Amino acid sequence: MSTPIGRTRTRGVETLSLDATGTRNALSAALVSALASALADCAGDADVRAVVLTHSGNTFSAGADLRDPPEPAALVGLLRQIVELPQPVVARVTGHVRAGGLGLLAACDLAAASTTATFAFTEVRIGVAPAVISLPVIPRTDPRALARYYLTGERFDPAEAVRLGLLTTAGETVEDMDEALAPILDGLRRSSPEALAETKRLLTARVLETFDRDAAELTALSARLFASGPAREGMTAFLQKRDAAWVV
Repeated sequence: MSTPIGRTRTRGVETLSLDATGTRNALSAALVSALASALADCAGDADVRAVVLTHSGNTFSAGADLRDPPEPAALVGLLRQIVELPQPVVARVTGHVRAGGLGLLAACDLAAASTTATFAFTEVRIGVAPAVISLPVIPRTDPRALARYYLTGERFDPAEAVRLGLLTTAGETVEDMDEALAPILDGLRRSSPEALAETKRLLTARVLETFDRDAAELTALSARLFASGPAREGMTAFLQKRDAAWVV
């Protein structure tokens, strides 16, 4: 059985690729479990200096897999695992990112996207809220700018994602992405692993405070909303490619 996570390593940088292209890398229970396992391997490997999280196909992640969703607690665990990983995690995005996929992006320490990337918090359009992913998203973004996209589900581009605080850098072509990331990865390779881990702890302290304070409440909220009538209607409408009943 093929794994939904691809793995390669070059000079101490482990690249983990979301490879479930048949579902647009939707966050299924299987994909979340496989990514968590791969990250655990990296955390325990002294030869891994940094992790690049990327994807196959034209979508980084379409968000939660509506046919095989992970348990909210499992998604919380994965997001926290990225934040707490001793090594820096760098997102490399050349496609679309939706809903839960933006949680993965925000959990990473650094993030770069090409001009082909697009972004949207689409939860409100299927009758739920961006609850669990708020744990890494809200501490790392501008609240006034974020409010528009949380509330409307509108699509936005890489330049706007940089302005929000979701991306470190953007604007390269797909072909130039590796060249753009080269100085970042070179800097990580030149840094002491112990110093990187301690510096990452400084940078993620506020994010982890949010997890400690809000994870249980937001996990419960996510479970309640996904079991609600509006969510059933929204997900059915999405799968049937029609407007939800509330659209006016």
